[in-house]
Amino acid sequence: MKKVLITGAAGFIGFHLSKKLVADSYQVIGIDNINDYYDPNLKLARLNELNINTSDIKDNEELTGEITFIKLDLKDQEALKGLFEKYKFDYVVNLAAQAGVRYSLINPHSYVDNNITGFLNLLECCRKHPVEHLVFASSSSVYGISEQIPFHEDNSTDHPLAMYAASKKANEMMAHSYAHLYDIPSTGLRFFTVYGPWGRPDMALYIFTKAIIEGNEFQIFNNGEMSRDFTYVDDIVESIKRLIPLKPERDNPKFDIKNPKPSKSKAPYQIFNIGNNSPVALMDFVRALEKALEKKGKSVFKPMQPGDVVSTYANVESLFDYIDFKPQTNLEDGIKEFVKFYLKYHQVNV
Repeated sequence: MKKVLITGAAGFIGFHLSKKLVADSYQVIGIDNINDYYDPNLKLARLNELNINTSDIKDNEELTGEITFIKLDLKDQEALKGLFEKYKFDYVVNLAAQAGVRYSLINPHSYVDNNITGFLNLLECCRKHPVEHLVFASSSSVYGISEQIPFHEDNSTDHPLAMYAASKKANEMMAHSYAHLYDIPSTGLRFFTVYGPWGRPDMALYIFTKAIIEGNEFQIFNNGEMSRDFTYVDDIVESIKRLIPLKPERDNPKFDIKNPKPSKSKAPYQIFNIGNNSPVALMDFVRALEKALEKKGKSVFKPMQPGDVVSTYANVESLFDYIDFKPQTNLEDGIKEFVKFYLKYHQVNV
């Protein structure tokens, strides 16, 4: 069995990817620091779904269920080194990060500590204990101030609007340098607004659902004049699963050293957008949620927030051609699945 390390395994995407890879006969070792950026009980509940007993979880202690799980922080260099020495991973998928655009305006140091220093520790481990492929999460937020819609991987990403985006841009540059220097095959994925069951409570879908059920007001920014390339989590993890064994090679013949493009390299490195390629107006998203809940919401319109963007829209032709897969889940079905999860997890009726 191929051994894969998933960082952020108790997170939204990490949890779903863990289940997907176990079903596909990988040996999955997952790590997460279970921080309190949002309710840790949700992270523990995801681990319980993987048959991990979290009743007495301790730092750096292995727990066994469908996956092997260790509560471990990427900032802990020695513990991370020990993990690589023990398991000699074939693949690494880095999904661990300090998330959230707006939180980065309040606590920017957390993004340097977790997203940059933590990622550097991971790269060092991949250098000293070579892996077949490092797949790492970037973000659509790296496109920043750009209005070149749809966003293509070769667009400029030199104008991030918040520290979260800047840290993800830094990850791409760091991974490229290690790919060049140490032949670490690396693929960066720019995620576009992932949603679905077990999603994060700080994301719009969770916030809106809670407010509508409880009859509370919820805020719609930029007076509702926004759109997002909402991508269902099952389509995301299917794409990642297909990417894992397809490592980029050195000296990509499509890379022109006299006219270099950001998405490819002479090094074994590549970048893909990973989205639905079908942006949805925010108010249409709200209406689809209201339909699924059979209840009208109390939306309050607000101005644009610092660090936010009006629209995201992924050009994903490169990824579709590479893995021969397109998202299968439409927005209405995806929202229904989230609502089912929310009602069951929170034990509420509408």
